[in-house]
Amino acid sequence: MDQTLAIVVGLFIAMGIFLLLSRSLIRMLLGLTIFGNGVNLLIFTGGRLTREAAPIVAPGLDQPAGIIANPLPQALILTAIVIGFAMFSFLLVLAFRAYQTLDADNTDNMRVAEPADAPNPPLSY
Repeated sequence: MDQTLAIVVGLFIAMGIFLLLSRSLIRMLLGLTIFGNGVNLLIFTGGRLTREAAPIVAPGLDQPAGIIANPLPQALILTAIVIGFAMFSFLLVLAFRAYQTLDADNTDNMRVAEPADAPNPPLSY
């Protein structure tokens, strides 16, 4: 099971990096999301995959009886999912606004600061 999850994590991260390197803003956003999910799965896998009991302390006890699952990776992943969703929503709005303003999704066509027909900067001083 660990080998399968390692392969899935590798595929997610490779696919995320591939999409991040594209020139389309939407592909970049999807790549960022897939990369984030790969990292979340890596953290979850790093927290040991076991079939232990849930980390719940029974009433009347100071600590749980027996072996319990580690709740820290699950808490980290839950936080990362919330932050990742907020960042994706914000970047999606920015990409939509850039598309409305510049009428382009390709980053090569978004050359407001550096127009294509501008003279080249001096190569030496």
